[in-house]
Amino acid sequence: MKRSGCGLAALGLVSALGAGIEESWQRLIAGDPSRLSQRDDLVPGQRLLVGAVEPPLPAIPERLARFDCRNNAMALAALQQIEGPARSALARHGAARVGVVMGTSTSGVSDAEASIRHVLLHGGHAGRFDYAQLEFGGLAAFVAGFLGATGPAYTISTACSSGARALASARSLLALGICDAVVAGAADTLCGLTTNGFWSLQALSEGVTNPCSRNRSGLTLGEGAAVFLVVRSGEGIQLLGVGESSEAHHMSAPEPTGAGAETAMRAALADARVAPDAVAYLNLHGTGTPLNDGMECRAVERVFGTALPLSSTKPLVGHTLGAAGALEAAFCWLVLHHREGDALALPPHCWDGVRDPEIPPVHLVAKGEVARVRWPARVMSNSFGFGGNNCVLLLGAEA
Repeated sequence: MKRSGCGLAALGLVSALGAGIEESWQRLIAGDPSRLSQRDDLVPGQRLLVGAVEPPLPAIPERLARFDCRNNAMALAALQQIEGPARSALARHGAARVGVVMGTSTSGVSDAEASIRHVLLHGGHAGRFDYAQLEFGGLAAFVAGFLGATGPAYTISTACSSGARALASARSLLALGICDAVVAGAADTLCGLTTNGFWSLQALSEGVTNPCSRNRSGLTLGEGAAVFLVVRSGEGIQLLGVGESSEAHHMSAPEPTGAGAETAMRAALADARVAPDAVAYLNLHGTGTPLNDGMECRAVERVFGTALPLSSTKPLVGHTLGAAGALEAAFCWLVLHHREGDALALPPHCWDGVRDPEIPPVHLVAKGEVARVRWPARVMSNSFGFGGNNCVLLLGAEA
């Protein structure tokens, strides 16, 4: 299969930062964590800081009632922002030539939890519970059903790399000639099952996550959705390179040297046919856990040295799990979209500023920092999932 770039023609997103391109960008570039909120209904007896999406969310159309769950409503909030361009692609290419690839790790689990609770208390399901809400495949089926797309439609679930892999898969569908346009992205919703799992792993921070700090103590969970219209066009913002690896080191812990992360970053550079010094900014996976941050920064140092500007945006939105790869690719898209001349405004790395001597002295972006770039501009996003499912995306734009 011939590898080539593809156009990320339109973007819709929703997260703790807000909804849409401009609201999200303003809070992202300001390093504004004020939309994080407290929840006491996820882990029994615990009050947790999370990156929740504020209501209201759009209503699921009656004709798609079997897919009515919070995860799909969140995806719809992002999808409606690109509905015009998506429907234009359907009109131009035909429904059978437009595909859908989505990523998630929770699907409708939060709604299933509520329904099971209702069964235990009252002896029957509440509302319109349907197993399609819970199925991973339900997310892509819902998006395809909403748009009327009849091309390939499937959901990828590779933990925290799911959203990045959905974009990689969309590019493959275009390169293979199977589709002429693909709606691709991810959505993931806060739920008790996932939160209790991370709590059991002792991986959650008591406050906001503090990536790369000597005082880091775990991650902050979040939820959100990002959806792109992916096309063959060589104009605008491009997905230029994809790097994937699967080290299978451990079910939940990353390979400590960062070998899998390094392989994925180098593969993305090779796929795009660019050298490391062509990259202007890297969005770290940056979970704030002791193991991830150490291995990731060691891998980054081996590939890029210590001068490349880096930041983790998880202190602003939380770790959105299966949606993280798509949402953080969206943040990179925003950096390129808002370029001015040779200047790229960069999302700040929000932390306490206390360096960990065990982490290489990498360049963590300060608030207000701007990168001066040679054109075309290139930015990278890292996503590393449980089980060693690693995916790195390289985005670019012309002047």
